[in-house]
Amino acid sequence: MKIGIGLPNAVPGTTGGQLVEWARRAEAREFSTLGTIDRIVYPNYEPLVALGAAAAVTERIGLCTSVLLGPLRANAALLAKQALSLNALSGGRFTLGIGIGGREDDYEISHIGMDGRGAWLDKALGEIKAIWEGGEVGPSLAGSPGFVIGGYVDASLERAARIGDGWIAGGQAPDEYEGMVEKLNAAWNATGREGAPRKMALAYFALGEPPEENANAYLTDYYAWMGEETANRIAGSAAKDPETVKQYLAAFDDAGCDELILFPVTSDPAEVDLLADAVAS
Repeated sequence: MKIGIGLPNAVPGTTGGQLVEWARRAEAREFSTLGTIDRIVYPNYEPLVALGAAAAVTERIGLCTSVLLGPLRANAALLAKQALSLNALSGGRFTLGIGIGGREDDYEISHIGMDGRGAWLDKALGEIKAIWEGGEVGPSLAGSPGFVIGGYVDASLERAARIGDGWIAGGQAPDEYEGMVEKLNAAWNATGREGAPRKMALAYFALGEPPEENANAYLTDYYAWMGEETANRIAGSAAKDPETVKQYLAAFDDAGCDELILFPVTSDPAEVDLLADAVAS
């Protein structure tokens, strides 16, 4: 299983200097991918912009929106062009991870209705792929980006099997993830497609001092919209010591995950080295 690391693009207060230093260290410590998460109503960096900055200071590491909230972009053709641009600028290192999101305020401020988000995504996925393959919109120097679909409902798995290269889960425990992988593989096989889907997941880590306080301060705020109980559960699930990191890696590997992206709760670039040391221990 490959091990990626999230950029702190959604950690409030992250500076541009911290973000690019994070990217440099992540590449030096041989993580597979730099991931980003997405919100509108939050003091975060927009994912494609953040990955553009990371692409400029790295040469090898993969770049992935994990995930981008597609319906909030509204214009599928523009999103396809942005993805092609980032893929070309990075030398073919970009994977577009895309989902629908569930925050009402993100949709309200964007003047987009939530009711049609699934239908928009179903239509947009085909349009994006057709644009990539058509070679008429955006630079195609590095070919098409990778394409993974995010979500935890059956419709997301079916979308991934039908048109994506694979699927990415967010927030599932390893035992839940294993059951969803089985559904994904079944949906993939039902389409008659060759090969196997790319299977990705994300989790959180907090290794810098004080880990408990850092995890609670960020994650209970970021996930407050889901209710106090859920936000506390997510904060509590962050890996806060090297032993738990290793347990997560083993559990997701056993569950069939191809690549796990571990996201930080602070923007201190020292966290990159702490995670790399924990993975290597």
